[in-house]
Amino acid sequence: YIYQGEELGMTNVRFESIEDYKDIETLNMYKEKRAAGVPHDDIMTAIHAKGRDNARTPMQWSDEANGGFTTGTPWIKANPNYPEINAEQRHDPDSVYQYYKELIGFRKELDIITHGDFELLLRDDSDIFAYTRTWENETLTVFCNFTENTKAVQRPEGEVLICNYAVNLSEGDVLLRPYEAIVFYKN
Repeated sequence: YIYQGEELGMTNVRFESIEDYKDIETLNMYKEKRAAGVPHDDIMTAIHAKGRDNARTPMQWSDEANGGFTTGTPWIKANPNYPEINAEQRHDPDSVYQYYKELIGFRKELDIITHGDFELLLRDDSDIFAYTRTWENETLTVFCNFTENTKAVQRPEGEVLICNYAVNLSEGDVLLRPYEAIVFYKN
């Protein structure tokens, strides 16, 4: 499933003021934590990461006021990054939207994605999430680098199916760039 604008790359909101939040659970937690002496910045860091209002900001349709969601006053402020992240960018061939569209296309075309057997690789590596899926004579090998550092992994057999960077492979190990995800396909 795709949830709440992630197909556009919409991000969690980072309102600076607690007054900009509307979720009653968030507001009550803030009051309780402040009464217990927890610093404002520490509480806001938790709210930025896990607050329910992250998924409740207006849909970012364009770079117009309020993300093009309304000409009125929305019930909660728009994420301030709507001028840079919005649905108008779906036409950019390098956009998050186009990447999602390509992934969905592969899911519809390749049975291995939904039916393949899963095997976790690099079980003890806390920086790289890696796995294979196998189905009949096909293999997918997926590497996801969840760090801001370049990481080396052994190159599997097959060709690159999709990557969130411009493909830049040489012989030998694959150098995963920060937050890179790459999928190899072997038939």
